[in-house]
Amino acid sequence: MDGSLLIAGGALALSAAGVAETWWHQRNLSRIPIRIHVNGTRGKSSVTRLIAAGLRAGGIRTCAKTTGTVPRMIFPDGSEAAVFRPSRANIMEQRRIVRAAVKLEVKALVVECMALQPQLQSLSELRLIQSTHGVITNARADHLDVMGPDVIGVAQALSGTVPIGGTIYTAEQRNEVRGVIAQAAEDRGSRLVPILDDSVADVTWDDLATFSHIEHPDNVALALRICTDLGIDRRTALRGMWQADADPGVMRLYRLTEPEREMVFVNGFAANDPESTGHSWNTLVDRYERVERRIALFNCRHDRTDRSRQLAEACVDWRPADHYVLSGTGTEAFARRAIQMGISRDRLTCAERRPASEIVNLLQGQSGRSSLVVGMGNIAGPGMDLLDFFQNAQSPPDASAATLSFQEAA
Repeated sequence: MDGSLLIAGGALALSAAGVAETWWHQRNLSRIPIRIHVNGTRGKSSVTRLIAAGLRAGGIRTCAKTTGTVPRMIFPDGSEAAVFRPSRANIMEQRRIVRAAVKLEVKALVVECMALQPQLQSLSELRLIQSTHGVITNARADHLDVMGPDVIGVAQALSGTVPIGGTIYTAEQRNEVRGVIAQAAEDRGSRLVPILDDSVADVTWDDLATFSHIEHPDNVALALRICTDLGIDRRTALRGMWQADADPGVMRLYRLTEPEREMVFVNGFAANDPESTGHSWNTLVDRYERVERRIALFNCRHDRTDRSRQLAEACVDWRPADHYVLSGTGTEAFARRAIQMGISRDRLTCAERRPASEIVNLLQGQSGRSSLVVGMGNIAGPGMDLLDFFQNAQSPPDASAATLSFQEAA
């Protein structure tokens, strides 16, 4: 047989297989009436879990899939398992997730966007998920080499997951960034639902205190609005969210208690761009306003000096810390820029290349009767060692216990 005929026949067979696979995928999508595609710079995994938990609590049979610290499939009973990947991550695995959800006979599927390249984000929505409800948690100046050159470029890239003829939710507060999402919603015939400051303010500290981890009010407000729009009352949805497992990379709180002294350490290393880090710091300082001392711990890396300088420039506009401790390597870049920005030298302690045990001693030396320490910057090196230290020294308490303790200490 002529070689060209063999090639043509093979191409025809592949084409037919592709058409069949697309047909089956469309059929599977049609069997899941609620499809929620979650995108954004920060909080995607948490919001995915919160929405799924709220829907489950309201009696809607739901599956979810996150791609955060560890990719996970969350089943209708709330149990979960790691997503098997035979090789590197590929957005086509979303087809397997949809297929699995159909076999489980779910009514809702909540999927975290796993694409970074703008064209792949759009492909994920238009071909793979075709969501009824979209989410863009926020748009921050991160991954600018891929989605930049600025936050507007990031918003444009994230808007690739706006559904066609559906509803898109966002907790992004800046008008110019939200305007980009609004334009995409108009182009695709979707309704934009902004979660503004007044809605975020409706999430009380009592609501947040019942979580076993540190949860952002923006994320909770966003998830609650979606659950409410899908017929789940607020209290039921919240109860489900409180009971759900958190993502492995979520901020957690650890407490060291000694006679006459208490230190709470918060793992905030995951949010490493200046805007997200500042948002986390301000939220925690507001939440624990009664502590005597607030200590900002920045774990630096000599190969990430740009990030260190950016954080040093940004932190002067955050809620003030009583002291700043710099660990890791390349701390001089942070210290020099922080001093230039107006932070006094006596409020800075450099712990260059110090082990975790020495850093803890430094932190305790800066503590009063009650102190809040937030670890930021990078998890590598001393950051991971510090996290291991606090995990071994004290299991994560529930957040409400920490809140009560601080009130008593005040």
